[in-house]
Amino acid sequence: MNAAPADQIRLLDVQALDTRLSQLAHKRRSLPEHAEIESLTKDLTQLRDLLVAAQTEESDCAREQKKAEQDVDQVRQRAVRDQQRLDSGAITSPKDLENLQREIVSLSKRQGDLEDVVLEVMERRESAQERVNELTERVSSVQAKVDDATARRDRAQDELDAEAAAVAKERELVAGSVPADLMKLYEKIRGQQGGVGAARLYQRRCEGCHIELNITEVNDVRSAPADSVLRCENCRRILVRTSESGL
Repeated sequence: MNAAPADQIRLLDVQALDTRLSQLAHKRRSLPEHAEIESLTKDLTQLRDLLVAAQTEESDCAREQKKAEQDVDQVRQRAVRDQQRLDSGAITSPKDLENLQREIVSLSKRQGDLEDVVLEVMERRESAQERVNELTERVSSVQAKVDDATARRDRAQDELDAEAAAVAKERELVAGSVPADLMKLYEKIRGQQGGVGAARLYQRRCEGCHIELNITEVNDVRSAPADSVLRCENCRRILVRTSESGL
């Protein structure tokens, strides 16, 4: 393939722009905020799970407390009724009086036991509520950090996207001035060689693979017509000659 030396030089400009686009894409993927957001999101998920567990425990304690308080109230009401019956004098049978008094004593003990249960449940509920409050604050704090990191990431991405759009526009203009067949070859090689399709020959060294040409290769390059499109014998990239090729 043949192409004017100026067109081959412009191919290096296209390569430089493609390299810059690759760098911008890599930078976009490698923004530190990505890892920060991932780590914070993981922490946030764990905290939310803990919060749900604490809320469930508090809710369970609330139901348990309500049931225990209802049990206390039922025993208390029954004891009040028995005491009223005892105080009314309506029961005259000694045996019935003894049974009633015994029941009042039993109810009093039962009430005390149930009140102890209520206190124990209240303590557990209070502890669960404190845990809920603590976890709620931690969730809010981590969420704020996630929001901040996300905003920073989005700003950085917007800046990189704007620069990439400008580079892509410039690349389109430069590539449009390069012969189609040369661009087709360049694109094919670039796809095969990790994004680098053309390299400058600088001081007898290919800047694509960074290997210095041997004397035979140097002589072949020297003798090749100026419009010949050369390929590096080592990496097979398009080898572009310039005034600094050291020939």
